[in-house]
Amino acid sequence: MRTTTAVAALSAALPVAYAQTENNETVLGVYMFHRHGDRTAKMTPPANLTDLGYQEVYTSGQYYRNRYISSNAAYKINGVNADLVKQSQIAVSAPADTVLQNSAEGFLQALYPPVGTNLDTETLKNGTVITSPMNGYQLIPISLVTSGSGSEDNSWLQSASGCAKATISSNNYFTSAEYMNYLNSTEGFYQTIAPTINGTYNSSQSSFKNAYTIYDLINVAEIHNASFDPTDIITDEVFYQLRTLADAHEWGLAYNSSDNMRAISGMVLGAEVVQYLNGTITGAGKQKISIQFGAYGSFASFFGLAIPDIDTVAPELKGVADYASALTFEMFTNSSTAVSSSSYPSTDEIFVRTMFHNGTTSNISEPTVYPLFGSGQDVLSWNDFTNGMNKFAVGTTKEWCSACGNTTGTCAAYQATGTSGGSSSSSSPSASAKSGNGLSPAVNGVIGAMVTLAIVLGLEALILLVGGYKIVSKKSLAQGATHVGDNGAAKA
Repeated sequence: MRTTTAVAALSAALPVAYAQTENNETVLGVYMFHRHGDRTAKMTPPANLTDLGYQEVYTSGQYYRNRYISSNAAYKINGVNADLVKQSQIAVSAPADTVLQNSAEGFLQALYPPVGTNLDTETLKNGTVITSPMNGYQLIPISLVTSGSGSEDNSWLQSASGCAKATISSNNYFTSAEYMNYLNSTEGFYQTIAPTINGTYNSSQSSFKNAYTIYDLINVAEIHNASFDPTDIITDEVFYQLRTLADAHEWGLAYNSSDNMRAISGMVLGAEVVQYLNGTITGAGKQKISIQFGAYGSFASFFGLAIPDIDTVAPELKGVADYASALTFEMFTNSSTAVSSSSYPSTDEIFVRTMFHNGTTSNISEPTVYPLFGSGQDVLSWNDFTNGMNKFAVGTTKEWCSACGNTTGTCAAYQATGTSGGSSSSSSPSASAKSGNGLSPAVNGVIGAMVTLAIVLGLEALILLVGGYKIVSKKSLAQGATHVGDNGAAKA
C-alpha cells in the first residue's frame, strides 16, 4: 500500500529541519495555515474526512500543542494558557464543509485536549457542583469563512475564489504551450490507466486535462480500497508519474510568474498573516495564535509569490501539499527584557521564521524552515518580513475588488475608484487598483449573476442539509466526469 506522503520532484538537497538552539528566543505569536486530513475523492461527492484524516490532523494538533502550548513546550508562546483555553488568545477559521471544518475541530481537540473533571467545574449558588461533559472537553469557536466553502467537492481550483481576474488567469493555462505539451505528450500514458478509472471517466476524459482529479481518485483508492486495480496497472512508477503530472497541472493553475492574478489566494493569505501578527504586536501580545484551515491551492499560490527563486531553492514546494500539511509563521524576539504588556519588544527587536511541513507533522517528522523573498535568510526582521509580504498582499475588500476586477455585489461600493480603463493581468494588485478592473460591464454583470446564483444555491443546500435531505444525480455519478467549458477549463 502506498502512503499518503508521496511527493513528486523532490530536490536532492532539502533545507534542514529546524531545531531551536537559542535559549534566549521568546515566541510572541504564531500564524498557521493548515490543510485538511485524508478525505474521500473529489469525484465521488460529497467529500468527507476519513478516520485516517481525523487521525492525521489530531496528530498534528498534538505536535503543535507540544511545540507552542503545553507548560513544558520547547517554543512556548509567551503568556499563552497551557491547559484551559483562553478564547481571546486564539483565532481559528475554516470554510464551512465536512472536510476543512471537521479537520479544524479534530486539530483543536489535540491542541487543547479535555482538562479533566477536577479542573473544569462550576459551583452554583445553591451549592450544586456542575462538571463539564466529556471529561472537560473544551469548546473552541471556529469562524466559518465563505472563501473556499465547498472547495473539497469541486475539481476547479478557482471555483470558490470569486475573483474574476483569477479565474481568467487560471483559464489561460489551458491555452498555454506548457499545457498543450503535457496534454499531447501524455495522451498514451493516460490511456494505459483508463481501465482503472472507467467507472468515473470515459476514454476521452482520461487525459492530462483531468490530471489532478484522476490522481486524487486513484490515490484515495490506493489508500482505502483493498480490491482496487487487481491487475496492477498502477505500479509504483505509474503512481509517481500520476502524482508528478497532477503537481504540474495544479501549479499551472495556482501560479504564473508573468500572470500572477491566479495566485489571489496566496495574496490574501499573505495579508492575513501580516495583519494578525501585527495585531499581536499592537495588542502587546493579547492574541497569541491563529490557525486557518484551507485548500492546497493556497500553499502553491503563496509559495510562488513569496519564493521567487523556488526552482532552485525549494522545487519540492511546487508539488501539491499533502494531507495535513502546515505552513507556520513564528514571530519571536531575542530581547533579554521580560516580555509583558508593559514591556513589549519594539518592532526592531522582532523577527519571523517561516516553516513548512509536507504531510502530518509529528515528533519524528518536524517542520523545515524556508527563506522568503529571495533573501537566503532563515530569519527575517519584522520590517523585512512585512515589506516582502506587502509587495503582493491583498488585505482589504477594496484592494481585492480592484485587483480582481469585480464591480458587482460587495464590490459595487468601490466601482468609482477603478474606471480608468483596462490593465495588464501581470500587474501587481496595487497597479491593478490604479488602472481599472479591465472587464466589460457585460462580463461584470455575468460575474455578479453567478455570485448571486451561488448564494441562492448555497442557501438551498443549507436547507437540504438541515432537513436531512440530499440530492444525488445517478446519471452524474455514473458518468462522474468533469464538465468542460468552452475554454477547456475543468468545471465542477
